[in-house]
Amino acid sequence: MSIAIQIDDELYATAQNTAKGEYRSAEAQIAFWARLGKAALDNPDLPIEFIREILISKSQERELAEPFIPVTYR
Repeated sequence: MSIAIQIDDELYATAQNTAKGEYRSAEAQIAFWARLGKAALDNPDLPIEFIREILISKSQERELAEPFIPVTYR
């Protein structure tokens, strides 16, 4: 479901510029920022960049995922 909302012109222009580099529409960029902000508020102990990477990885195809192999030290 989508709902039309009013948004500041400057924020929309910033979203358009950022979206180009991340291969998203401006609308998808703003939605990503909203999800990122909500996740950051829900998890204040986690670094924002860590949350960002998690959200990006969740949107990628599972076939592209690489298994995590922890490094063991002796």
